[in-house]
Amino acid sequence: MAKQVRNNTRQSRPAAAAPTPFEEARDELFQHIMQCGVVGAEVEDQTAWFDETMGYLTARYPELNETEHKQLRTLGERFAQPPKARQQQTSAA
Repeated sequence: MAKQVRNNTRQSRPAAAAPTPFEEARDELFQHIMQCGVVGAEVEDQTAWFDETMGYLTARYPELNETEHKQLRTLGERFAQPPKARQQQTSAA
C-alpha cells in the first residue's frame, strides 16, 4: 500500500481580537478583588473599597462611559460575594 502523504500546511487562524477597555477594566477589577481580600469582608468595608477602586478605574479607563462603570461595579460586587453553599437534596425513597 502506498503511504499517505500528509499536508503540513497550517491553516491560518484569524488573530485573536484585542480585549476591549471594558474587558481590561473588568479583568483588572477581578484581580484587585482577589488580591485585596474583598470576598468575605464586611458590607461597609466592601462599599468603601468599591468606592475607592471605582474612582481609580474611572481615572485609569477614561474611555468607559457611566453605564459601563455601573456594569463594572455590579460585576465586581457579584464577584466579591462568597460562594453559595450547595444544599444537598435528600430524597425519601
